[in-house]
Amino acid sequence: MSLVALTSLAGLFAVVTGVNDGGALLATGLKIPSIPPMTGVIMMMVTVALVPLLTHQVATTFTTRLASLEGPYGQVALVVAVLSALAVVAFLSSRGLPTSLTLAIVGAITGASLGWNLPVSGGAVVFVLAVALAAPFAGGLLAVAMSRLLVRRAHGRTLRRWHRAGFALQCLAYAANDGQKMLAVFMLALDLRTPSLLVCLVVAALFGAGALYGLPRAGRTLSRGIIASRPLHGVTAELASGTAVIGCAVIGAPVSMTQTIAGALVGAGVAEGSGRVRWHAATKIVLAWTLTLPVSGLLAATAALVVRGVIA
Repeated sequence: MSLVALTSLAGLFAVVTGVNDGGALLATGLKIPSIPPMTGVIMMMVTVALVPLLTHQVATTFTTRLASLEGPYGQVALVVAVLSALAVVAFLSSRGLPTSLTLAIVGAITGASLGWNLPVSGGAVVFVLAVALAAPFAGGLLAVAMSRLLVRRAHGRTLRRWHRAGFALQCLAYAANDGQKMLAVFMLALDLRTPSLLVCLVVAALFGAGALYGLPRAGRTLSRGIIASRPLHGVTAELASGTAVIGCAVIGAPVSMTQTIAGALVGAGVAEGSGRVRWHAATKIVLAWTLTLPVSGLLAATAALVVRGVIA
């Protein structure tokens, strides 16, 4: 498999991730003017570039713990996995069902590896799925507790300071966890064991380009769909989701920041009464999440079997 083709595909994946995830990260603070969107994008890029140099446990989970994608056949399986993940996310998004690219790539890597008869760690897959399922609930529970704290302490300018702290925490959490799926694809494409500064900078630049492209539609679902969001809800969701996702990063479990933010927004709404939550919109999002992983896995497994039959 051509190195140029592999790195180009990894670059495309990073840009799409920026479009998909950048808006979700910005969504919670759109009603608080203390961090302009461009400043927010720069903060995300800086953390995406630098945090993996300190810790890349989640990237390692993608590259070695889920499945073995070494050698030429592993590279082909990687191409199948990335294309399958992108196809599923694009299809669901076009149907008004925004979903998690993280769930899609986890399912697609697993499916492509099984379809190509490459080693897959069942224990690692179960571990990742269990933590991914728990993360939105953890974000929701933390948001309930955080909401009670902020109601007493965050008002006016104080709320803006909490927002800056919450967004910074969220950026760090994303770079230590969810954002490392981009790095993992580059590491697999380039056959790297550890990330280099150059690769991290390229990933951050491509992610930033995608986030800028997606700014006009940033946060339409998360900030407006799940609850009738107020600034306090957004800050609560930032702090709660950031805390939950960093906790998952410590154990090397990749989780979706989008899912966790959504869970935290629900928790922030429930803290003021369940009537604040738009359950119909929340149900649509959960449906998309439920479909994403198995559909990505089946598509990738089928595609891998077809390609394997043609070239093996």
